[in-house]
Amino acid sequence: MKRHGFDRSRAVKVLATGVRSATARAADDFDNHVQSVLARQMFEMAGIGPDEVDVAEVHDAASLGELTAMENCGLCKPGESGVMAERGDTTIGGKLPINPSGGLESKGHPIGATGTGQIFEIVQQLRGECGERQVEGARIGIQVNGGGLWGIEESTDHIGIFGRA
Repeated sequence: MKRHGFDRSRAVKVLATGVRSATARAADDFDNHVQSVLARQMFEMAGIGPDEVDVAEVHDAASLGELTAMENCGLCKPGESGVMAERGDTTIGGKLPINPSGGLESKGHPIGATGTGQIFEIVQQLRGECGERQVEGARIGIQVNGGGLWGIEESTDHIGIFGRA
């Protein structure tokens, strides 16, 4: 592989990746939100828990989306995302940096490219190539992206979990 310029020190592994569509659920049945169900499946597939994530890029087409994605994916307990953000836990240097790229809104939310941009950011973070926005020591990252609307939730979600090889 060296002859093709492959550098193993930059390798990143896909630990889990999946897509799920919305299902009928009661509005207050948060455990069965499409993101919650998919996140549990992806953490199981990856063989890790949410507490092992070092950096996250989550869907934030609106600022509330970032907070709900944090809770839906188990990155914090229900009702704690706002407090976590206010404390600075979600900033670079905090307990769990969320959207160190600036998130989708900072890029103008380019619809079809949002998920790819999130994955690119996580890969760069795990490679240690993010300069001033680098999350030091990042070994595991998660990317969460949703789209459309069906009933009371996104019609489709994708979650990818990546690890430093």
